[in-house]
Amino acid sequence: MSASEILSQTATPGPRTVELDIEGMTCASCVSRVERKLGKLDGVSASVNLPLESAQVTVPAGITNQQIIDTVNATGYKATVKNDPATRTMPMHDAGAHGSLDSHQGMDHEPGHEGMDHTDHMAHGGTAASLRPRLILAAILTIPVFLISMFPALQFPQWGWVVGALTLPVVTWSAWPFHRAAAINARHFASTMDTLVSIGVSAAFLFSTVTMLMDPMLTAHGAHMSGHAPLYFEVSAVVVTFLLLGRYLEAKAKSKAGDALKALLSLGAKEATVLRDGVEVKVPAAELAVGEIFVVRPGEKIATDGIITDGTSAVDTSLITGESLPVDVTVDDAVTGATINTSGRLLVRASRVGAETTLAQMGKLVSAAQAGKAPIARLADRISAVFVPVVLVIAVLTFALWLIFSGDVQAAFTAAVAVLIIACPCALGLATPVGLLTGTGRAAQLGILIKGPQVLEDTRTVDTILLDKTGTVTEGKLSVVDVVPLAQVPPADVLRMAGAVESHSEHPIAHAIADHARTRGDLPEVQEFTSAPGGGVRAVIEGNTVLAGRAGWLEENGVELSEADRAALVTAQRRGTTAIWVAVDGKAAGLIALKDTIKAGSVEAIARLKELGLRPILLTGDNAAVAAQVAATVGIAPEDVFADVLPEGKVEAVKKLQAAGATVAMAGDGVNDAAALAQADLGIAMGSGTDVAIEAADLTVMGNDLGQVATAIALSRKTLGTIKTNLFWAFFYNAIGIPVAALGLLNPMIAGAAMAASSVLVVANSLRLRRFGK
Repeated sequence: MSASEILSQTATPGPRTVELDIEGMTCASCVSRVERKLGKLDGVSASVNLPLESAQVTVPAGITNQQIIDTVNATGYKATVKNDPATRTMPMHDAGAHGSLDSHQGMDHEPGHEGMDHTDHMAHGGTAASLRPRLILAAILTIPVFLISMFPALQFPQWGWVVGALTLPVVTWSAWPFHRAAAINARHFASTMDTLVSIGVSAAFLFSTVTMLMDPMLTAHGAHMSGHAPLYFEVSAVVVTFLLLGRYLEAKAKSKAGDALKALLSLGAKEATVLRDGVEVKVPAAELAVGEIFVVRPGEKIATDGIITDGTSAVDTSLITGESLPVDVTVDDAVTGATINTSGRLLVRASRVGAETTLAQMGKLVSAAQAGKAPIARLADRISAVFVPVVLVIAVLTFALWLIFSGDVQAAFTAAVAVLIIACPCALGLATPVGLLTGTGRAAQLGILIKGPQVLEDTRTVDTILLDKTGTVTEGKLSVVDVVPLAQVPPADVLRMAGAVESHSEHPIAHAIADHARTRGDLPEVQEFTSAPGGGVRAVIEGNTVLAGRAGWLEENGVELSEADRAALVTAQRRGTTAIWVAVDGKAAGLIALKDTIKAGSVEAIARLKELGLRPILLTGDNAAVAAQVAATVGIAPEDVFADVLPEGKVEAVKKLQAAGATVAMAGDGVNDAAALAQADLGIAMGSGTDVAIEAADLTVMGNDLGQVATAIALSRKTLGTIKTNLFWAFFYNAIGIPVAALGLLNPMIAGAAMAASSVLVVANSLRLRRFGK
């Protein structure tokens, strides 16, 4: 089964998930507020993502989409159901007003943006483009304001009025998004970082204006008698300019953080060549229907997931799996949309189209992971919920205490404004989601799907990894290497009988035996076929009862094995083969020996897992001799081998390790691995495996290379480390900055620059994940 078999989401009764686009959020307080309001609806829970401006809302039966939208809109934001144009024209309550730096420009009224999702919008630079004119005007006017205010040599009679006039457009039009957001929040009895900015900037401007009006001679002849006029126009102008510059750089950087997901979603073919009535017709790939046959020539992208009906080729799957070597394909093989046909002409029958394709499902899983919330982020949410009101109280106390103890209005005012500006929690709100956005996007580029933020936490604590041998460490493609006859039964008859009975089984060993037997001739008809998972198969062939399977299975069915028979088994196993018994009419007829090959890269991958601090353990249903030989080859210690394990025994193996205090990861690809993947602390499915294994896992590697498992764990840990670093600096910055400002040791202009820089630095730190593995 190929990577294209990733599990499609099926509709089930009960709670459903609604994905929203939310415009107007600017900080962690916004996120907390939306989640809190939605959580007040009975049975509703929400996870809001700041950089993606989106939310995943779990909605019970009885709650409509419109109720969800109305709740968000009533909170002061604009909500629309993702990719649902119908909701984008609905009226709203103060919609888009809350803190949106682009609510009037570059977004709502740009032609062609209707129905566009957030990542597309950011790809077009809408947010950055809307900030640019406000930033340019602020910068042009702030330069003379700053120079005149700070350098007495440049001051002239009545310079304060000129500076005030130049500052006015900066604190009104350029700073309008901050004021508008603050006003909307005030109407809803709430506050965010925009509240702090608006109050600080407005206070500085109004204080300066009132001071001039009360003392008209203040700047009549240059500076005040004290040598410095108590005017703060330059503070207002510089702070607004720095904050807008920070927002602009942040918007540019955040768009890069989403590049990986945008690149993933853009990989699909745009056109398909469909065979209709024997004629090749070019159609948009989106118009393909399930069952249609389409042509793929060398060098072309495969338009959608499908099954090859004619032709042979090699397919470059690196876009999906991250593996560089092309995969050979032929008739009846599954192929994945967006992969590239490198050689022969193929005819493919479409099996999945639209939202059901592997590419679409990958995008959905990545988006879901990015919209989720890591446990570590909950701390930031709890703090941000009370942060802004606390800062407002601190600013008032700072002003009052300075006034009481120093009597210096100017010093009191400066300290209070600095507290308001330095405390803006932008970096706090961006610390987790931008890191998650970049890390999961990079993972998708490498063929790794992380199901949710909790997985990042799990990878940090895992210390043991169980590796299913077949299909994970080895190729999983057994081939018959010997047929050992017993009781004078000719080898050809042993193979013929075994091939016939195994032809009705789905087990990989059965396929290998049946395929090998077919190369020697036609197989007889099979009757009364039965099978026992983990045991063997039984059928009536040409009037004879034939069994094939383990020794225990034969003995359960009354077959007695002699010492000579068992000696033959030991000999076969010492050669590192898997031996299957064949019995006819109650007597052992022979042994069929099969051998698997170790995957290229398994030795290196297991060495990397050890470097990550993991203890690799080999898990297999094969006998101890085969398992020991494989373990020795790939570098696993003899004591770290679980052999002769039945499917249900895999779960017990995981539980046994967990009971011993290990935190267990499990990597597997088969149906019989699903229960163990679910039981493990971290389940890792190989993407070449079955749908049920992928569904049960926490991490999915879309290829079949064990090295990707090590890469997945390393990248997950790196992403978590980046998020923690972001949070540390965001907390540290506010924890240090607020008391420094309250003590009057921080100029408001420096505070504004530092606050803007903190957000940009958090985003820039996250963007380093884009280079992981390069």
